[in-house]
Amino acid sequence: MDSIDTELAARIREDIIRGVYCKGERLSEAQLCETHSVSRTPVRLALRLLEREGVIRRGEGRGYMVQSPTVDDILQAVEVRGHLESLAARLMAQNPERTDHLDEMMRAIESIETAIRELTRLGRLDDSVTRQAQAANKDFHLTVLSSCGNGYVGYVCQQISHLPMLAVGSMVFDRTVGDTPEHFERGLFRLRLGNAQHKVIYEAIEKGDPVRAEGMMREHSHTMIEYIQTFEKRDGNLTVADLVAYTAA
Repeated sequence: MDSIDTELAARIREDIIRGVYCKGERLSEAQLCETHSVSRTPVRLALRLLEREGVIRRGEGRGYMVQSPTVDDILQAVEVRGHLESLAARLMAQNPERTDHLDEMMRAIESIETAIRELTRLGRLDDSVTRQAQAANKDFHLTVLSSCGNGYVGYVCQQISHLPMLAVGSMVFDRTVGDTPEHFERGLFRLRLGNAQHKVIYEAIEKGDPVRAEGMMREHSHTMIEYIQTFEKRDGNLTVADLVAYTAA
């Protein structure tokens, strides 16, 4: 179970990302204490944690100022994570102990396949089924990160995981996916494509092919950037709050 200050930091972070607090706005310890019904100690600890993440910064004198992430920040962070996951796939393919973790990856792939079949049968998105797919997607990516033999890869990914679309296993669903059968089928196609890429990554790691594993993981990770760019072109003034709405996490 998370500590009080960690839970509080998560709530404040979510409010910042969703635009409850504006960029440059001063965060008052007294107001946060009143809003969240906690003492000053967990508030101070939460603010220090958020400062390390770069979500807030120290203002002139006392207190903190909101440092809201932008869509460009998210794009840059997604690019960094993509390179890290690509490196992890390469290292795992070179790891002699990789066979110990292949079953975990295959179970995740099969679970996503099951979710896709169920969504196809229902003909619509279903929260419980999409949560199943997201959990399996998280398992797949965590297995690669934790089995690559380099703990710093997963550590750095964890440092940016608080941002929208940056949590390990995040999945993106177009908000128009339920509007028409065509939009729903497009969403299913993206799920199928993503899991097909999982299979290629799995096979490359299984065969000990680091170049293929790295290349496909890079392509797989880059789809998140492509989705954001597509949403920007279609929606115009895309916000970080919009990215939160697109993300199943």
